[in-house]
Amino acid sequence: MEAVRGKSVYGGVAIGRAWVYDKGDSTVKRQHINDTAKEIERFEAAKETAKEQLKNLYEKALKEVGEVNAQIFEVHQMMLDDMDYVESITHMIENQNVNAEYSVAVTSDNFSEMFAAMDDDYMRARAADIKDISNRLINVLQGKEDGGISGNEPVVIIADDLAPSETVQLDKSKVLAFVTRHGSTNSHTAILARTMNIPALIGVDYPEDIDGKNVIVDGYGGELHIEPDEILLDKFRQIKEEDAGKQKLLMELKGKEDVTKSGKRIKLYANIGGVSDVVSVLKNDGSGIGLFRSEFLYLGRDNYPTEEEQFQAYKSVAENMAGKKVIIRTLDIGADKKADYFGFDAEENPAMGYRAIRICLKQPDIFKTQLRAIYRASHYGNIAIMYPMIISLSEVKKIREIVNEVKAELDSQQIPYGEVEQGIMIETPAAVMISDILAKEVDFFSIGTNDLTQYTLAIDRQNPHLDDIYDSHHEAVLRMIKMTIENGHKENCWVGICGELGADTSLTEEFIKMGIDELSVTPSAILKVRDKIRKCE
Repeated sequence: MEAVRGKSVYGGVAIGRAWVYDKGDSTVKRQHINDTAKEIERFEAAKETAKEQLKNLYEKALKEVGEVNAQIFEVHQMMLDDMDYVESITHMIENQNVNAEYSVAVTSDNFSEMFAAMDDDYMRARAADIKDISNRLINVLQGKEDGGISGNEPVVIIADDLAPSETVQLDKSKVLAFVTRHGSTNSHTAILARTMNIPALIGVDYPEDIDGKNVIVDGYGGELHIEPDEILLDKFRQIKEEDAGKQKLLMELKGKEDVTKSGKRIKLYANIGGVSDVVSVLKNDGSGIGLFRSEFLYLGRDNYPTEEEQFQAYKSVAENMAGKKVIIRTLDIGADKKADYFGFDAEENPAMGYRAIRICLKQPDIFKTQLRAIYRASHYGNIAIMYPMIISLSEVKKIREIVNEVKAELDSQQIPYGEVEQGIMIETPAAVMISDILAKEVDFFSIGTNDLTQYTLAIDRQNPHLDDIYDSHHEAVLRMIKMTIENGHKENCWVGICGELGADTSLTEEFIKMGIDELSVTPSAILKVRDKIRKCE
């Protein structure tokens, strides 16, 4: 029995088998082959298997993250049939009498280096795709499992860290918990764990031989127990039973109002990253969507999503929410969310660089395409828009000009659209300090507490070395939230919170006393926050 400490990023208890996530980095050795025809057949068979895997991944991603984000798997299928790529591999097998794995690895290096050296941003982005499809081919040739979880048993995922693209391949129904060596409390793995409502630990220096061992993930105490004895197992089974009982009581809150004992009503909305998340919002009885992260329509692909693609995504969410409010955040890309086809220059400090509304105002064609799609979708539901990273009144006025241009275009084309509330995100100290002025120009504020904390405290929230001083409860942050609410209300501008603090029930009562109108949280936290709201005076 062994216990390893880490940092908890989401509470709860998981008991199960450890499964080490294999990123597919394979060691390839050169081998001499006599029967080259048979080796080429082996390569062709591996190629068809890889294409079948990608087809399955596309269908899975289609359900989980929508068509736009699933397209990368279609692109990879096509790349496997690229004649230059295939001929390079088969030619090497025939002329050098080498094994298929080696031929794929060498071709991968050659092609990716060639693409990386090109001037065109789109072609440079293909270097990573070549590496990806080549690693998949090599894994098939070596008889390794696809990136998904093997077997039918739910497991505890053990990894150095997980990128957003890697989690697409995981069958979420088979994930009991996440344990990673790296990452921060604001990493993708942490956010995913909170969305899935499962325990997660980061900063865990787990032993190399952990794969397949029985473990307990203690998301409350921040410990990973390896090969626990029966006494420890019984203790944590009891905790799990108590948690299940609490969850059952929370489910009884479905259909109840989000109102305090004194009659103060709070709008309790949900944060989503894609069309598929609507199912979770409805399952957990969310009153609306307070943050639709539209940038996920732009990630994991090779070019800009079209107006029609975006329209279909926004329309689908609006229709499924059946008249409930859907607040779409316009493109918030940059900083830690990159897309190669945007052609971003390297930045010393991307968190304070070319991102979010700054991109939209500098590249209005991208902005107008998104706005047209949102306005068209507003005809099918109750849609509002909010704009991220605002620091000045001039930005808000420029946004209004572009919005009016888009509406005039739609009018001239006789394309219908609905009434769309206009809001801004308060996530910079600058926006807080002029919130009295900004409130005169918009319908609502949504406070993004993650970035507001980062910029107020001058702490990079992605840096794990600073987790111990990243304090979202800092008095300066709370004062800024209070100031924003007061200034908004003076101008009849309603105010919500869509950052992580929205789900922090230790602050719910304080936010209500401040006068908050809306809280937007991960879907799995809705009932927990409703319970807290209903207990407040």
